[in-house]
Amino acid sequence: MPAGGWIPPATRRLGLPADGTTMTMTGTFKLGSLVSGPAALRPDLVAETTRAALVRAGLLDEVGVVEIDPAVSDTAATQREFGVHPGALANCVVVGGKREGTERLAACVVLASTRADVNGAVRRFLDVRKASFLSMERAVALTGMEYGGITPIGLPADWPVLVDRRAAQTDVVLIGSGVRRSKILLPGVLLSRFPNVEVTDGLGL
Repeated sequence: MPAGGWIPPATRRLGLPADGTTMTMTGTFKLGSLVSGPAALRPDLVAETTRAALVRAGLLDEVGVVEIDPAVSDTAATQREFGVHPGALANCVVVGGKREGTERLAACVVLASTRADVNGAVRRFLDVRKASFLSMERAVALTGMEYGGITPIGLPADWPVLVDRRAAQTDVVLIGSGVRRSKILLPGVLLSRFPNVEVTDGLGL
């Protein structure tokens, strides 16, 4: 099986054995001890806006979701509890800055093995003097998602979404689902299939 537990899409669509013995299906991925099933079978496990975005993109069958204890939804706890390597887990953070009194916002997706270059790459993209992370309260209010579960899928339609190229090139990446009680697993390349996504180099340091 390819690195990261990714099963080639053609194999998954056909429902053929990926390794000659195990039957697989679309949306089935494994990272550490987490095994996902297609989001189409458990749409209740993702935020409403996330589900709607998956439907619009035609990816509800291609993306996996797995239920977890909300208490281990935070990045460090997820790594410890399920043995997920930080290079296979991506964080989505919301960054803002002001120019001429107008606030500019963007979501940034970087691997957990890095941190977002907020006052470098993100500040230049927003074209503001200074950029900073939004407070937990504002991030939750503006996204309509739960803190610790914020995902790039289903964000406000006018927000740019910056994705570090390393995340987009990861075989299978774990991201939030919009709620704390589950995680989404998907091939990193699918991140570019959503609106307003810009895959960029050097976003994560």
